[in-house]
Amino acid sequence: MGDVLAGFHAAWEFGSDSLLIRYERGIRTPKLFQALGERRIPLKALQGVTLAPGRRGTVVLRAEPRPGADPLMDAADGQLKEGSDPYRLVLSAEHETLAGRYADELRALLTDPGPADRHLVAPPDAPRRFKAYDAKASFDGRAVSFRWFRTGASSAKWKAGDQTFRIADLTGVEWRSPELFEGHLRLLHRDGGNAGAGGPGGSGGVGGSAVGPDQDPAAVVFGLGYGPVHESLPFAAAVLAAVRSSGAPATAATAPAVHATRTARRDPADIAERIRHLGELHEAGLVTDEEFALKKAELLAEL
Repeated sequence: MGDVLAGFHAAWEFGSDSLLIRYERGIRTPKLFQALGERRIPLKALQGVTLAPGRRGTVVLRAEPRPGADPLMDAADGQLKEGSDPYRLVLSAEHETLAGRYADELRALLTDPGPADRHLVAPPDAPRRFKAYDAKASFDGRAVSFRWFRTGASSAKWKAGDQTFRIADLTGVEWRSPELFEGHLRLLHRDGGNAGAGGPGGSGGVGGSAVGPDQDPAAVVFGLGYGPVHESLPFAAAVLAAVRSSGAPATAATAPAVHATRTARRDPADIAERIRHLGELHEAGLVTDEEFALKKAELLAEL
């Protein structure tokens, strides 16, 4: 093949054993695409190709990655909005015939359907870092560190101290998009307990999915303007790929939309801060009236 098909925000270069996707850096290009720059997708990481009508006189060519082949898509776990899907190429409808030809040629080269037993697409490079609502998160390729913000971290996290997590002690990552309700990034520990190595000489405090991410020292929470997709998702993907490379049975999981009410009583100051943050999301239109009322009642019940 060896040809290039240019669409909106990206161009695909077809090779005999891989698909090179180059993303534009224009102001209208999704920030995730700009952050990714370009990605080489081995054909053995794909299991299908589709061509379908798009919106407003466009067609959409989409490569379908095999489950488990791409750490970025594993971490995202179906939470990306359509416009931020890095495997979609949007083209003018006048290029439909040409796109169909490329789709047919690409399909003929795909021979490995079904889940992959390892990551076949290169992960985002480390080191990586981003600011969450309650901490600065960093990853140097060997360990993940959370450094709490005094104005954002809950008292439980502040008392536990800054956290460092060795990749060797982790089994996976739980990423919930900041564009969804209660977005966060949580690290999963090998023994199923808390993932924290703690501050100097300390232990990690409370952990595990039974604890809300705002109280879990193994998690950072997102907020309006904090932990955006184009920063936190590549971070999660890089960590997930490192965990799998370490030999651990890596998993990527997403949290339920609303956690069950915890029985432990919480600091009233933490509750007030969470309600204030919830109000910001509601005013920004990221949380519906029903979700706002439900979560506010849940938080008040924990006093």
